[in-house]
Amino acid sequence: MTAFAISAANARVLARAAGAMGAPARSGGVHRTGAPVRRGSIEAGTFEEAFFAVPAPGETDRMLTACRRARDAGRRLAREARAGSRTLSTTERRLAALTAGAVRVFEEICMLARLNRGRIFPSYDWLAEATGLGRATIARAIMLLEEAGFLLRQRRFVRAEGQAAGGGVGEAPRYRQTSNAYRPLLPVAVRAYLPRWMRPAPLPDDVIQREDDRHEAEGVMFASLSCRELAQVTVGGALGRLLARLGARIDAVSESQNDPEPPIDSI
Repeated sequence: MTAFAISAANARVLARAAGAMGAPARSGGVHRTGAPVRRGSIEAGTFEEAFFAVPAPGETDRMLTACRRARDAGRRLAREARAGSRTLSTTERRLAALTAGAVRVFEEICMLARLNRGRIFPSYDWLAEATGLGRATIARAIMLLEEAGFLLRQRRFVRAEGQAAGGGVGEAPRYRQTSNAYRPLLPVAVRAYLPRWMRPAPLPDDVIQREDDRHEAEGVMFASLSCRELAQVTVGGALGRLLARLGARIDAVSESQNDPEPPIDSI
């Protein structure tokens, strides 16, 4: 699996967890300790190994060029829409919304990806200083890039310094928000609006068929695995170990529900 969303395999494990253990707890808002933790945040240091990806030589330059060309295409689409000669699709509206500030922020993120081997977690203040843009502009640029598919963002939180893992009543909040993790992407939906020389050559039919067969076989294999096995074969690092432990508990609950102990009178 080359893309991380966090991957589709993780989603399968978490979906099984929701089905076996009831509705998930609310995310976002104020944490039970009193500390504000943003919706969808994950603890820093528990997922980055699977999230970040080392870019191939020249990959960041291609992504940046594609982003610039996509903005040019979006401006043309916006002119056609204003003239009444075109009704924009969802993808086209997102391209038309791209701004020069969004491209500038993406340029900085691509540079960090190239210099830091894909490990990108700058704060808004750092990006504002590096680009000369305001924090509000940075926030809007990241939102536009994420909506257009050029950026994958994951909010993070960390344990507050001086706080033990257990905590106690009356202690200060144990968690605080920290900088987001980012991964630049080249969205497939945007390629149709790029110049022909930037589009990949179409794959032969036999290659496409082999890929379809492989995906179908993988789907059958994944469906036959337990939650623990699914986490072990699809996710690595600390996140994989965490999901495997969670999957083992879900498997135990499922087995007890599917094969309950017989009543004492029937023995």
